Amino acid sequence: MTYYKKFFGLVLAATCCVGLAGCDVDVEEEGKMPAVDVEPGEMPEVDVDGPEVDASMEEKTVEVPDVDVGTEEAEVSVPDVDVDFPEDEQE
Repeated sequence: MTYYKKFFGLVLAATCCVGLAGCDVDVEEEGKMPAVDVEPGEMPEVDVDGPEVDASMEEKTVEVPDVDVGTEEAEVSVPDVDVDFPEDEQE
């Protein structure tokens, strides 16, 4: 069942990308960046004493579940998307 959720998520993401790429945007007025005055600041002095970490690997025996997973075919509903892009206006 997880496979179908991942597949549906990918199809949905692809559909959104196509939908956003198919937008027709006309710029009616040019924009400009705002005027911003920036003054330099000062970084605070810090003294950090972090813990000393010692990491190593060792062998341990633990109980783990023995799971056998099978698969079967099932019919599911999947989206069928048709996208019509807007025509370019010729001036």
